[in-house]
Amino acid sequence: MQFVAVIVPAAPMRSESSHRSEMVSQLLFGEKAVVMDKKGDFTRVKSLADNYEGWIQTTQLTAVSKHFILKKEVGYVERNGAMAFLNETPMYLSVGTPIYKMRNIGQYKVRYKRARKLGNDYETFNQQAIESIAMQYLNVGYLWGGRSTFGVDCSGFVQNVLKFFGKKIPRDASQQAKEGTLVEFLPMVQCGDLAFFDNEEGNITHVGILLDPNTIIHSAGRVHIDPIDNEGIINRELNQRTHHLRIIKRF
Repeated sequence: MQFVAVIVPAAPMRSESSHRSEMVSQLLFGEKAVVMDKKGDFTRVKSLADNYEGWIQTTQLTAVSKHFILKKEVGYVERNGAMAFLNETPMYLSVGTPIYKMRNIGQYKVRYKRARKLGNDYETFNQQAIESIAMQYLNVGYLWGGRSTFGVDCSGFVQNVLKFFGKKIPRDASQQAKEGTLVEFLPMVQCGDLAFFDNEEGNITHVGILLDPNTIIHSAGRVHIDPIDNEGIINRELNQRTHHLRIIKRF
C-alpha cells in the first residue's frame, strides 16, 4: 500500500484523470491519502480524512511513509495569511490546513509561519470559537468541489469548520444530512448546528452553519451570513427566499 500527501496549497481532486474533468473535491497541503491507481499524469487517491476518492495530478503529491501517516496533526491553520515554506519556497495556506510537529513531508522540509494565532480552545464547541473560524471564510467565492479559503462549496465549508473541534463529517451535504442528531425545531438551535436544504425533487443540495435560531453562515455565491426562518434562507441582499429548509442536525 502506497501513501501520499499533498504539496500544494489546494490540490484539485477530479472525477477522471484529466484537467478537463469535473473537480469533485480538494485536498489541502499536507493532507494524506492512499494510492488507488495511476494513469498518465494523474494518481487516483482515497483521502484518509473522509474516504473521498478522485484523481490528482501526480506532481502535486509526494510519497510518504507509514510513519508519517500515523502522525496526527497538532492543529489546523486558523487564520488567513498563514504560510508554509516547502524547501524554503513560500506558499500561502488555506484555513483548515493541517499542521504537523514534524518538519518533513515526504522528501520536503517544511516550516510554518503565522499558522496558529487565534488561541481558541477547540476542546469546547462554543459560539466564540465556532464564529472565529467560520468568519475566516467570509466572502470566499463559491467553488464546486472547493475545500479552501481560495474557493469553497457549501459542504466543504462546514466540513472544514467542524473538524477544528474533532467533529469529522462526510464530504457531501447529502451524506452529512444522514448523520448527527435531529434538532426538531428552529428555536432549539445552538451555534454550530447544521441546517440542510432540499430542491423541488426533495434531494439535499445545500448546507450551512447556524449561528443562532435566526442566522446562518453558508457558501452560496460566496460565504456570507443570511437570516433564516422555518421556511428556509432569505437572502439579505436580494430580500428573497433562496433555499428551502429540510432538516437540522447537531454533531
